[in-house]
Amino acid sequence: MNRIGFIASTVLVALALLSSMLFVVDQRQFGVVYALGQIKQVITEPGLNFKLPPPFQNVSYIDKRLLTLSSLETEPMLTAEKQRVVIDWYVRWRVTNPSEYIRNVGLDENAGAMQLNRVVRNAFQENINKRTVRDLISLRRQDVMDDVKREVLTVVQGAKPWGVDIVDVRITRVDYVEAITESVYRRMEAERKRVANELRSTGFAEGEKIRADADRQREVTVANAYRDAQKVKGEGDAQAAAAYSESFGRDAQFAQFYRSLDAYKQSFNKKSDVLVVDPSSSDFFQALRGSGTGTAAAPRR
Repeated sequence: MNRIGFIASTVLVALALLSSMLFVVDQRQFGVVYALGQIKQVITEPGLNFKLPPPFQNVSYIDKRLLTLSSLETEPMLTAEKQRVVIDWYVRWRVTNPSEYIRNVGLDENAGAMQLNRVVRNAFQENINKRTVRDLISLRRQDVMDDVKREVLTVVQGAKPWGVDIVDVRITRVDYVEAITESVYRRMEAERKRVANELRSTGFAEGEKIRADADRQREVTVANAYRDAQKVKGEGDAQAAAAYSESFGRDAQFAQFYRSLDAYKQSFNKKSDVLVVDPSSSDFFQALRGSGTGTAAAPRR
């Protein structure tokens, strides 16, 4: 029984020792083997590999894929005309030499990202100080990105190379600081309000002009219509007067009688009208009495 236990323990120890000596390198990674803090081997191809068990040898992994570093700070930078702008950017980079990277940068990607962020920001600051805002928002932006990339490559490939490659540098946003942006927005708003007020004033003036012209045309039209109506009325009155004159001329007594009736009609057109007069002595009622000098008799039927 003790022998079986000893064999089982030995097998377990052997398996544990063997597992500590085997490691797998993924196709997306570099495998770096250390021995007492020194780099002994860099494995670039994926697969199963062997090493001495800890603490004699250890292994760490570094990503070999294309990495993206975005701007971590939003502090403003000064342009050539002393304008404060905020730049957002990103850098595409990868580790090409794990040994140099570990010796001069760090043991993982975060260490490289922190140092690379500082170098890229300094390069942007130096180039933006030489250019205007117009250059940053025009087609010359590409020149800025190319110059920054060139300066960053000079640093990472200098006397102590980082073992990395800078694939691309891009600017994603160029904007004024918040205080200037608000001032610009207020100025734009004031300008739009001024234009709107100007358009309203122009429209009001045009409306008044149109209304005045319409009133003038209305007055002219009404005056012309009144003139034509009075002309027609005058012509009708003239024709009526001529007809009356011709008719009354045939019989003078009938004409006097007709005018008397018309006078009565005009005098007593309301039930409430009261006329105090002596019918026997007034010439006004001669037509009603039917007698007297110059009295008009009732017309014959």
